[in-house]
Formats: sequence, structure tokens, C-alpha cells
Amino acid sequence: MRLLHVVTLVSDDGAFGGPTSVAVAQLEELAARGHDVTLMSLWRGRGRGPRRIGSVRLRTRPARALLPGRGFLALLHPLLVRDLWRAMRDADAVHVHAGRDLVSLAALAVAALRRVPCVAQTHGMVEPRTSAAVRLFDLVYLPLLRRTRTCLVLTEHERRMVDRVLGPGGPPLRVLPNGIRPAPPEPGRRQPRDPHVLFLARLHPRKRPEAFVEMAALVHREMPEARFTLYGPDDGSLPAVRRLIAGGLDGVVRYGGALDPAEAREAYRSAAVHVLASVNEPFGMTVIEALAVGTPVVCTDTCGIAGELERRGAAVVTDGSPRAMADAVRALLGDPELCDRMAEAGRRVVEEVFSIHAVADRLEDVYRGRDTARTDHPDGDGRNGYDGQAGRHSRHTQDGYGGHAGRDSQDAQDGYGGHAGRDSRDAQDGRDDQVGQDGRDDQVGQESR
Repeated sequence: MRLLHVVTLVSDDGAFGGPTSVAVAQLEELAARGHDVTLMSLWRGRGRGPRRIGSVRLRTRPARALLPGRGFLALLHPLLVRDLWRAMRDADAVHVHAGRDLVSLAALAVAALRRVPCVAQTHGMVEPRTSAAVRLFDLVYLPLLRRTRTCLVLTEHERRMVDRVLGPGGPPLRVLPNGIRPAPPEPGRRQPRDPHVLFLARLHPRKRPEAFVEMAALVHREMPEARFTLYGPDDGSLPAVRRLIAGGLDGVVRYGGALDPAEAREAYRSAAVHVLASVNEPFGMTVIEALAVGTPVVCTDTCGIAGELERRGAAVVTDGSPRAMADAVRALLGDPELCDRMAEAGRRVVEEVFSIHAVADRLEDVYRGRDTARTDHPDGDGRNGYDGQAGRHSRHTQDGYGGHAGRDSQDAQDGYGGHAGRDSRDAQDGRDDQVGQDGRDDQVGQESR
């Protein structure tokens, strides 16, 4: 099949997070199966955009901000619309990684005009919003989203949110988790790693990098040999992080900047523990990326896949407080056998639940109109195992973690970006000025990364 995916932004710092990396991961697997795949996007970075990302053909136009100060919402290039029109002429199916932004709007509109089968995937970026800007945007956006053949969502929680937004007459909503290619197992016994703890996400309030630094200070009091590194593009929280580090943590905690995909993979492999401190993470792609290479994970109980990971013994799930995260990190750093068990459980959950192979199987059925999997449990019990956020938001709304507590959705992915599978809500994380895109990554509900 000739498959065209559209995502809002590709950049050299992975700023858009999850949706971009998820699109690339899906297309690489589909290309390996013999499909003719193309990714279209805006580009932001040094020089011209690359022609390929891995095995995926990439067509881009430079990102231009049509409305200053509106973040990802207002990015577009006039010629991208022409490119979409031409590319969809020969496409068998179009897959739009859709947030509330102009690129998504243009792609959905062109697909409707071209009458090409179109699938939307919202990555936690489309949820109920009440601002005047959102209502105005939705007058045009929602009718186009309702015309898609299928809308893919990450969790039962997101399905309920999108159903509220679309109302009656919308497309079938199918739960499709993110997937990743499992890494080859390490030969022999897992080798002990230096006591290095990793944060890999945008430095945005919803990602709570400050809580990571506070956690690091608590761990360091009892384990002075432990070291901590934050990686990711700054999205507003870097000054606060630097102030905390300057308050007595120089040499213990450092900020390493944004990473490209290869550097991010190496960071996962070398870390003893990966900590996802964010709340209301629609999915948590960086968690899956860390588990895939055998790195134990600590996350909060509002991560969309926390319940599944906890049931399988594949992550230490906490309430998100610095103290609870510090206790979890100390337990892992001090118990190599526990790390070994969690690393094995993590690899197993990636292979059995979050494999890109299973995701691609479903996508092929969706593109061919054969996907009939029932995912709309009317009782909302989350039987698919990914409803990790349900019923947990009220406590964090009161606790006020990260200033974005209570936002259910976006950054469908942890949202660091750039490499396979980051969460998306990030790309639009909690910016009402982005017409309801939660932040990303946080479209990234976003999420990316």
C-alpha cells in the first residue's frame, strides 16, 4: 500500500515529542513489510530538513509561525498544503497524527477534498476545552475529524475524552497503544550499571523536572555516589532547574541538553534507573523505550500505562511525590537482583504488549477497513489494561504537581521527542493558547517525548 502519514513538526531537538517518534516507528515497521511509506511535516532546525529518517521518506517545509506566541498551533507553511494535495493523489490511505493545530487541520481538509481514506490518531491531544479560541477552531476542525474512517486513541480514558469532544456521528474510536521494536537481549546476565539516574523529557512544568531534582537531593543524602542527569529541550522549566542545582547539587545533578535519537538510546542503556516524573501522562513512551533496553523505571500512578506495568512487575509506580520517587530509586539502586527482575519483566511487557509488530498488524487492518476490534467498553472499566489514569486525577489536581495537574490528556507520550515512541501530549502540554493542546510535547499529550 502507498501510505502517507502527516505529523505537525519534525525538528532536530525533538520538540514535538511523541507524535513524531510514534509516526516514525510505525512507518519504519510498515516499510519493512513492503509498504511504500512517506511522512510529511514541517521542519525546524539547523539547515534543510533531512530527506529520510531511518528507512522513512520525509518531505518537509520550513515551519513558519503564522501567529506569534501560539506555539505549535500556528505553525504552517503555505506550500505544505500544495504538497499534501499532490501527495494524497496517489495515496491508498492517509494517517494524520492529529492535534488542534493548522497542519492537522490542513491535512484533514485535503484528505476530505481528495476523498482518500483517512485515519486520525490523536495522541491525547484532543480533549474537552472551553476557551473561545478552542470553540472557534473546533467549528472547522471537528467536522473534518468526524469524517475520518477511524480515530485511534491510546487508552480507554482518552477514548472517553475524544468521544465527549466529537459527540454523536463521529468515527469509530479504536484503542491502539504505542509500540516499539524490542531491543535484542543482553548476552548473559545483565551487567550492573553505575548509579546514574535519568530524566529524559521536555523541561516543561507538566513533566516536573523540578520534582526530579528534589528527588535527587533526597537520594543523594543517603547514597552520595548517585548521579542524576536531565536531558531534553527547555520548555520553560530550565531556569528553575538550574536554581535548584545551584542550591548545593552541583556535581550531583546536571542538565545535558537535548539529545538526538541515537544519543537518547545510549542514555537509556547507560542509566541504572529512568524516572518519569510527569503527571497525567497519556501513555509514557519514554518508559517503554527505557524498558526495551533493560533499564528499570520509576513512574507516577497517573501515567496511562502505569496499571499495566505495575501488574506485570515492570515498573515501580509511585504517587509522584519527590519522597516516594526517592524511596523507589534508592530501592532499585541498592538491590541489583530487583533491578534484574524488573529489567526482565520490562523486556517481556514490551514484547508481549507494546511491540511495534502488533501495532503494525492493527494498522494494516485499519487501513484496509478490516479492523472490527471492539474497544468501546460502555462501562469504561479499562479492560484493555491501559486506563491507568482513570479516577486518579482529582488527587493530583489538589496536590498541584507541576502546575498542570488535572489535565488528562495530552502528550500522549511522554513527549521528549525525536526518537521512537515519545509521548505526545507534551507537544501541546497544557497550553490553552494552543487551542487546547496539552502541551507538548506536549502536543505531546504529545507525548511525545
